[in-house]
Amino acid sequence: MSTIWTQKIEHADDVLHQELSGETVLLNLKTEHYFGLDPVGTRIWQVVGETSSAEAVVAKLLTEYEVEEPQLRADVERLVGELSSAGLLRLSAV
Repeated sequence: MSTIWTQKIEHADDVLHQELSGETVLLNLKTEHYFGLDPVGTRIWQVVGETSSAEAVVAKLLTEYEVEEPQLRADVERLVGELSSAGLLRLSAV
C-alpha cells in the first residue's frame, strides 16, 4: 500500500496553477515543467488544496462522483504519486 494514505498532502510552494475551461495547467517553477490535468484531475487538485489527506480527498469525491471506492482510491493514488514525483505536491509525515 502506498504511503499517501498515512501522509499529509499539500500543494508544493513553487507551483503555479491556472484553471482553463475545467482543466488545470500546473507549472513547477523550479523545473519549468508544465503538467496538465483533466476535469477529474483538476477536482482532485482542488480538494487536495482544501484538505490535507488522501482519505479526505476520497471521502469528498465519493459524494461528488458515481464511482466505486476502490477505483477512486487507485486514481487518487496514481495522480498524487505522479504529481509528487513531478514536485507539484509535497508529502510529509502527519
